[in-house]
Amino acid sequence: MKLPIRTLLLLTIYVITLALFQHSARAAESFIIVDAQTGYILGSKDQDDRRQIASLTKVATAMVVLDWARLTTADLNELVSVPAEAAAVGGVNQTGLMAGDMISMRDLLYASLMASDNISAETLSFHVGRRLPNPKGLAPSLNFVSHMNGLAYELKMKRTKFTNASGLDHMEKELPHSTAADMARLTRYAYSQSAFAFYVAQQKREIQVFRSGENLAIWLTNTNSLLGQDDIDGVKTGRTSKAGDCIILSADKSPETKQEGTQVLITPRRVIVVLLASPDRAAEGLNTIRQGWRLYDAWAAGGREMQKSRLL
Repeated sequence: MKLPIRTLLLLTIYVITLALFQHSARAAESFIIVDAQTGYILGSKDQDDRRQIASLTKVATAMVVLDWARLTTADLNELVSVPAEAAAVGGVNQTGLMAGDMISMRDLLYASLMASDNISAETLSFHVGRRLPNPKGLAPSLNFVSHMNGLAYELKMKRTKFTNASGLDHMEKELPHSTAADMARLTRYAYSQSAFAFYVAQQKREIQVFRSGENLAIWLTNTNSLLGQDDIDGVKTGRTSKAGDCIILSADKSPETKQEGTQVLITPRRVIVVLLASPDRAAEGLNTIRQGWRLYDAWAAGGREMQKSRLL
């Protein structure tokens, strides 16, 4: 079957644009750009290389909590006590949480996703890990991690292994790891659940911590400095000495509408970018989002041709 000249021209433009993008200098050790709607890979480099992902892990932590809360109708406003084990985890602690503090699960999610707070993520793992099915009789936090890996299995994240809820990698016997492609799979899933998008889009948020009978108001600042630029509305940053600087970004544009007879076809437009081990996650992330939209536009103009090998 012969393709119309216009379609051939648009496909040629897309192929040339993709080739130029893939051969351009990329600072990140690995990256991927995908269309969130279809999972089509618009551009990538070493997308399946296993690497440490630092606090990008907390996307999985949040989804285990949100899925559990949705399935059990749990109240995320329930107050939780910070266990001593979580308070001792180390690393980022923007909230200043201490053992014995009381804080809601909802605010723990804000602190984990916005402020990349390790104590918050570990507190969630202890609390929710006690309530999740536990056929092996694991300790609460280990049971929680088993459900994180269960989610990874369900999403076909075949090159991912979580070992804790925070993403810290300096005290683990077995290094946690994932890939740019697997984290894109996880992010696509996260955006299919309506609650997640609100948490990661907040630039600032006040949370409440109850300590020794006193109510402390704490303001969180999102570690994702690109929020609000170029339609970016999420997602998560990460950094450890082993992982380097990592970032997941998501940008949303108005849906595309197309009239076909009496029907109006609406196509959502969202691009997801994952950068692992980038020397400048903010500058490279913004540049990659912009290049991603150029690739998306060329691909869409060519009829959104699908190659099975380029689908997540």
